[in-house]
Amino acid sequence: MYDTDTDSPFFGVQRPRPLPVVVLADASGSMGQDNKIETLNAAIETMVRTLAVEESSTAEVTLAVIAFSHTGAGVHLAPTPISEVKWGKLGADGRTPMGEAFALLAELLGDEKFLPRDAYLPTLVLVSDGKPTDPWEQQLRQLLDTKAGQALRLAVSIGSDADAESQRVLAAFVANPAYPVVRAEEVEKLSVFFRGVTRTISTRVRSTRPDDLSALDVEDLRGLVD
Repeated sequence: MYDTDTDSPFFGVQRPRPLPVVVLADASGSMGQDNKIETLNAAIETMVRTLAVEESSTAEVTLAVIAFSHTGAGVHLAPTPISEVKWGKLGADGRTPMGEAFALLAELLGDEKFLPRDAYLPTLVLVSDGKPTDPWEQQLRQLLDTKAGQALRLAVSIGSDADAESQRVLAAFVANPAYPVVRAEEVEKLSVFFRGVTRTISTRVRSTRPDDLSALDVEDLRGLVD
């Protein structure tokens, strides 16, 4: 008898489990200055192209993007296998409702359509050039009570106008001294950070134990930017 999930009459073919990557992208008006949003779009496109050629019988990268701007927080890209992503560029306008983005992600992580039950721990990447314009602390606590609390969480502040308060928010999101918030004061360094993120994800894809975050290179996670 043949199994529908197999190429053999006797042995099943192991399908790779999803390895989710979720980018929380600041798309507020200030991101339209100094080429920030253009650099972010280019960095994500490069990450997609690089990860799309990764092959593994263990893990398959999926990408989702939550953007937050004048319209609030919303899903800009639903979870999609990385090889199928057709990137639609982000624009920049309005405020910075980061707390709303935290709340939306917390809700989505409980939805098996967004995060399948068999998925590996997600990699969550927060990108912002300023502090939230809405309440965020309770929303972040609730987010970290979900699977996000076990996830690999990375953050980068863009531009020289990111102040101490915005750094505090991003540091609270990461909540791990091993992975400090990266400061990309020169906008071009955002691309360097994303190259570090890409290498980190590639390491997880190639690993026989993608959920073993202790095996990751902390220096690589800094994206070579301090």
